[in-house]
Amino acid sequence: MQKYLKLLVFAILFLTFNNNIFCQKVGFVSSETIRKNFAEAKAAEQRVQTIVDEWKRELAAMKKQIEDLEFEIKKNRLIWTDTERSGKEKELQELISKREKYAKEKFEPGGEYDLVVKEVMKPIEQKIYAAIQDVAAAEKYDIIWDQSTQPLTYVNFKYDITVKVLRRLGVDVSQLEKELDQKIKNDPRNQEQEEKPTDRTRRRSRTTQTTEPQKQEEGTVPPEEKEKIQRELERKQ
Repeated sequence: MQKYLKLLVFAILFLTFNNNIFCQKVGFVSSETIRKNFAEAKAAEQRVQTIVDEWKRELAAMKKQIEDLEFEIKKNRLIWTDTERSGKEKELQELISKREKYAKEKFEPGGEYDLVVKEVMKPIEQKIYAAIQDVAAAEKYDIIWDQSTQPLTYVNFKYDITVKVLRRLGVDVSQLEKELDQKIKNDPRNQEQEEKPTDRTRRRSRTTQTTEPQKQEEGTVPPEEKEKIQRELERKQ
């Protein structure tokens, strides 16, 4: 009995939770599209890429040193003394270790790359987040998904606020707005809603139908009826 009672309570809570979700207004945004079209974000990403390119050049130079030393050891392995060969092999291992250490410092999780991205991109991300918050509040959304990090199987582009966020950030969105309007029009669900008459239209149609007979009744009296009434009045006089 207790088992069934627990299941019943769970079912009630589940339905209540789902009902609350369905009552909420949900929208979505593409942070990737925002970063691609937001000039400040593109400049910040370019700055990060410049730093990364410099690190990669350093690693490439170290790799060239290692390859040259390996070639030198192979070429002279028969003419070098044991001491000379041992010294070069030790130098080679030191170069390999140095390169590996450099790569880890720069690119391992929590390394310099993550720190640079956080330092450079954080102010940009804060601006984007603030713009999303402003649009969501103005449009009365309860939940905003990021389609770039949490792809959804299907989305109705009526609820895409990406263009509105970019406009809030001062970006010219005229072309993006046209593309969004086309996506909304091409969605079969939106086409169905346009073709389906609304309740207000139905009520208006019924009201029109019911008032037509009344209008006819309240119209002018036919001439024949007027003459009949006039004759009746003359006879009484």
